Amino acid sequence: MNAAHLHLALNHLPVIGSVFATLLLGWALLRPGDELKRAALGGVVLVALSCFPAYFTGESAEEFVKHLPEISQRQIRQHEEAAEQSFTLLFPVGMTALVALSWKRRDPVPNWVCAGLLMAMLAVVGLMGRTANLGGRIRHPEIWRTVKLPPGE
Repeated sequence: MNAAHLHLALNHLPVIGSVFATLLLGWALLRPGDELKRAALGGVVLVALSCFPAYFTGESAEEFVKHLPEISQRQIRQHEEAAEQSFTLLFPVGMTALVALSWKRRDPVPNWVCAGLLMAMLAVVGLMGRTANLGGRIRHPEIWRTVKLPPGE
């Protein structure tokens, strides 16, 4: 497995995980009790942790692919900047979820904490989606090329 393959294998975790953690957090706000909130907060922490290997394998993946045909340095730079934005937001959100989990273990997690984290996670999902899209454009021409079909097809 080369550096680019490793990066591609790892980068799906924070993207897909952020969607699931956000949905779980929203569901937890609608349900009574504290267990689902704590599970959702744990999911947010896990997503934040999964961001580290994906983020830190990006540089070596870039070194591996930057000389391949049809690779745009501009697209790599855009993807890298989007990844930095995603990481910069997700890390403090994950830390906040961790603090909320460990702050008062016996007291229920307040709804306002989960609601605030839900809003932040919605932003994370948007940034992660943008990052993934820009990353896909680096090597997947079917994303950025327009194909003109003959009339009638």
